[in-house]
Amino acid sequence: MFRQRFLVHRPKFPVYPLFTKKYSLRPHTPEQPPVIQDHFISHTLYAINVGSRFVKFSFFGLIALGTTIAAAFEGAHLYVEHVGMAPESDPEVKKWEWDESWSGDSAVGGTDPALGIRARHTVRAAWMAYNWGVGYSAATTGTDGPFVSSAKGLPGIHIIDAQMQRTEDFLRSAIHVAETMSSPPLHPLTFTTLLARHAAVLEKLGIGHLEQSKLQYERAWQTLPTQQPTAARIAMKLGNLNARLGQDTSAVDWWAKAIKLTQGESSEVGVGSLQVPSKPPASPLSQRILFSTLVSISAHYAQRGKLKDAEALEESALALLRSIRPPESFASASPPQALHALYLLQQSSMLSIHLAEVLHARRYPVRSSVQWLMSAAESSERVARALSGLPLSSPPGPISEMPVPNPKKDLLLACYNTPRSVNKAADALLKDARRTAAESWNLLGVLHEMQEGSASKAAFECFDRAVNWAGAPMDSGSSREAADGILQSDWHVFVSNLERAKTARDQRGK
Repeated sequence: MFRQRFLVHRPKFPVYPLFTKKYSLRPHTPEQPPVIQDHFISHTLYAINVGSRFVKFSFFGLIALGTTIAAAFEGAHLYVEHVGMAPESDPEVKKWEWDESWSGDSAVGGTDPALGIRARHTVRAAWMAYNWGVGYSAATTGTDGPFVSSAKGLPGIHIIDAQMQRTEDFLRSAIHVAETMSSPPLHPLTFTTLLARHAAVLEKLGIGHLEQSKLQYERAWQTLPTQQPTAARIAMKLGNLNARLGQDTSAVDWWAKAIKLTQGESSEVGVGSLQVPSKPPASPLSQRILFSTLVSISAHYAQRGKLKDAEALEESALALLRSIRPPESFASASPPQALHALYLLQQSSMLSIHLAEVLHARRYPVRSSVQWLMSAAESSERVARALSGLPLSSPPGPISEMPVPNPKKDLLLACYNTPRSVNKAADALLKDARRTAAESWNLLGVLHEMQEGSASKAAFECFDRAVNWAGAPMDSGSSREAADGILQSDWHVFVSNLERAKTARDQRGK
């Protein structure tokens, strides 16, 4: 019924897969290290490392810099304390009383320990500014400032001496600290010395500070024992300041006190009489103070029209000066002794100029004034030559051919460079001598011009010599400029007189 089916058996062949590799449905990404992250982390760590080292080195550098600055600061103060402000060790300086002190005890030197750290540093800073300067010589301030030394042609602009101003600032601060101290007690002369220093600096700052300077000197006088040699100097300064401020009665009283104190007398006896002592004081410092006071009184009398009193005082003062025996020679004398003798010689020169002017004003013969002016010129030239180490005697010939020291080359002798007190006094004396010599020759030229006419050869030579003494050669050429210590107003007078005499001579020769 059913048909038998035959099953056909086919041969079986092995079945091989087409692909032996298995593939994923997602693309395969091989596992790689996080290069970008590691690179970023390494840079971050490097920056942190460098920054930390920079901060560390900067910190140590700042510490080293601060330590160096502090060491230099304190080192400078230690130098000033133990070297700059050290007491004078030269017996000749002490003998001729050229030593000066910034503290109460001149035998110890330095600053008074009782002032405390702050005030002692301030006093040393004042010493540095006064002796070393402040790096610039002048500054300007507006009309609201306390300085009245106006620059010519610049209204409202005032020129101040930066060195003196910084010194004044430091001294004022030190005095303020000293005033507020109650213990330990200061040396009896410390406060007085600071007041006197402050007053002297205020006086140098200009006419706008004269009243303040006078007040400080008065405070110093009240705290100073009258038997101290410094009392005579303060009295002289107060006389000068009162005269400049127009307070003539007070000026005469203070000058009288100064004269009596130089003689070892009480300053309260016979105040108001200005008489030249019959003999000079034994103390070198008192001699210098006495004759400086007499020069101030001489100028005061002449300015007030008291010509007869001025003449009598000047003649008596010159006679008293001649009674003081000078050294045998400046070469054999010690520098302090020679400086003392030169100081007195310079005072005689100034008195001679005053006397010549008074005699001319009183209608004396012109030859009398000429003689005194020649004496003044010779004395001042001798002072300048001795301080500069030049020959004291001039070769024969016209006065215009006599050599004049060059202020830029013929400086102070090396023996006057130390100690500091001698150096400052010698430098100031050299400037005074040059200025007085120039003034003497200029006045001589005026007298010759009056006698012989504007074309006078002698007048021209005198004016030329005045310009040579007052001027200094300029670096840029053969022309001259005012030397250090010569006022511009005086320099213009000297130059204009010379130009006038030269023009008159040229016109006469045509």
